[in-house]
Amino acid sequence: MEDVWDLVVVGAGPAGSAAALRARQLDPGCRVLLLDRAAFPRDKACGDGIAAHARQELALLGLPGLLDDHRPTPRLSVTSPGGAHVSAVVARPNHVVPRRVFDARLVEAARARGVEVRRHRVRTLTALGEHVVVDGHLVARAVVAADGANSAVRRLIGVPPSPDRHTAIAVRGYADVPPDDDVQVIVMRSEAWPAYGWSFPVGDGTANVGYGLLLPRMREIGLPGREILHGRLARLLPLLGEIGSPVRDLRAHHLPLSSGRPVPGAGRVLLAGDAASLVNPLTGEGIYYALLSGRLAAEAAIGSPDDPLRAYRRGLRRALGRHLRTTDVLALAARSPGFIDAAIDVAARRTEVFDLLVDVGLGAGTVPPRLAAAVALRWFKNLA
Repeated sequence: MEDVWDLVVVGAGPAGSAAALRARQLDPGCRVLLLDRAAFPRDKACGDGIAAHARQELALLGLPGLLDDHRPTPRLSVTSPGGAHVSAVVARPNHVVPRRVFDARLVEAARARGVEVRRHRVRTLTALGEHVVVDGHLVARAVVAADGANSAVRRLIGVPPSPDRHTAIAVRGYADVPPDDDVQVIVMRSEAWPAYGWSFPVGDGTANVGYGLLLPRMREIGLPGREILHGRLARLLPLLGEIGSPVRDLRAHHLPLSSGRPVPGAGRVLLAGDAASLVNPLTGEGIYYALLSGRLAAEAAIGSPDDPLRAYRRGLRRALGRHLRTTDVLALAARSPGFIDAAIDVAARRTEVFDLLVDVGLGAGTVPPRLAAAVALRWFKNLA
């Protein structure tokens, strides 16, 4: 028990790196170990969108300039299942940074701050009084599990995986686009609703393009997943802009969507990011949630060592409680494509509604009653 880590973090993606960075930021003398089964840089299937809300988290972690060499994407274009369309400048520009680049930068920032980074696959966890023993020899006062959608740590502590009804599946690739392309494009489809395709320009003449839908919808179709995902992405490409072909580096991934009630962990093990099913059920966005939850987990582990889980649960509730309840309700309403048609229709007419949709879909926004009423009124008019 002489070699005890103040914090062991499993998974070095955005949630895990944020936890490690925050721990050392709060206590430069604490011992933090960051584990990941992969070597960095490594590819990660994702939409690569870094919202302004995520950049705000990076600033809180002491990394305000991490993405300064990447061109922002100031415009967002959204087409609803029924053809309603809005294209406008977002209040704060977003970025598109491949995870191969973004994640490696976070890991290097953690290492530079004094975090020890090791390549390691976790297989066992054992509670031992006020400590957790990882794989029989790594002793920690607290563990942050940030090991993704298929979290091994989540299984080890007895938390069941995200149910199919709250799981999406998507395919992502890269394609050539005009070098001056600076618009993030989302095209929603009524076929197998809810489903949508996207094109997010990186800024170097390439774009992250993809298509996703709920896992139960894909299974209902009855065809091989690869055939569904690749085929529908190919059919959507003409609607996503000037997309060059062929699309390369196609990879599929699961998204454990938030149900509005995240399980924060068990004992001295705290779940963060995708491991906690913190993925926006409306958009599939997860990087902001990952950075935020990783930071909050570290604050609980370092600031409340006697009962980190209670502190973490309280922090999540304070930061995301109302927002997650909002997205849960909106996800239920969005089962009707007509609701989304109405929301996009109103957003095209009212800037404050457009800004609100961005805040709810990419950040921690909630919906004021008066704006909810405006969307509901349009929905009922469309039904009439």
